[in-house]
Amino acid sequence: MSRGGGRLAGKVAVITGAASGMGRATAELFAKEGAAVAVTDVTDPAGKELVEAIRADGGTAEYWHLDVSDEELVEDVFAAVTVVLGGLDILVNCAGVIGPDKPTHELTEAEFDALFAVDVKGVLLCTKHAVRHMLHRGRGSIVNYSSIYGLLGNDEFTAYHVAKGAVTMQTRQDAAVYGRHNIRVNSVHPSTVLTPLVEGIADAYPGGLPAYEQAMTGRQSLRRLGRPEDVAYGVLYLASDEADWVTGVNLPIDGGYTAR
Repeated sequence: MSRGGGRLAGKVAVITGAASGMGRATAELFAKEGAAVAVTDVTDPAGKELVEAIRADGGTAEYWHLDVSDEELVEDVFAAVTVVLGGLDILVNCAGVIGPDKPTHELTEAEFDALFAVDVKGVLLCTKHAVRHMLHRGRGSIVNYSSIYGLLGNDEFTAYHVAKGAVTMQTRQDAAVYGRHNIRVNSVHPSTVLTPLVEGIADAYPGGLPAYEQAMTGRQSLRRLGRPEDVAYGVLYLASDEADWVTGVNLPIDGGYTAR
């Protein structure tokens, strides 16, 4: 498929947390489908390398350093995107941290605040400043990265569950509020995806990747770990005009985890 006729041809997309993992896969796919991609992250070398890779493949991309918990920086970066790339049509809120694996009674206030600053406040701030540009444009699409942990409880990562639950609810609320302005808001909910972070965890797991995959996919219908591109294609659909009548959806991309 040529870039001129791609599924996102003529669109400008901001992707947070785009330097690695699922954010990177999303940025690469969006660029291949014709979007001009604003790659944003706090990891500058990896973000800049991604931009160069996209350009070498014939795509359009620019890099901005962005701490999503810093509202002044969010506002400045989004304004710069509209000038440099010519607008803002799509926001993908991918930046996130997992935080400590502690139950509620062991969490410190500092640990809670640090996780929520990125995973919850970051989504709110980026949405706030993206919407302001989308209102002028008369349309827009926002896709939030949540998690199956934003839909279900279990015995680990309590603060992360609560944070992703907040993202799930903000998705629904913003979809309800902004639909009248032709701004769609949806979320994706992956289970375990083989990102570089997960690869490191799997390598250290007793028995290595095969044992880790078996352990992590025991509740899935499809017994393999996700790939970043599995999720990126779901984000692509929700971001594109193909989903023009789709908003407020919390889409599990989880190998059937939530079906069982």
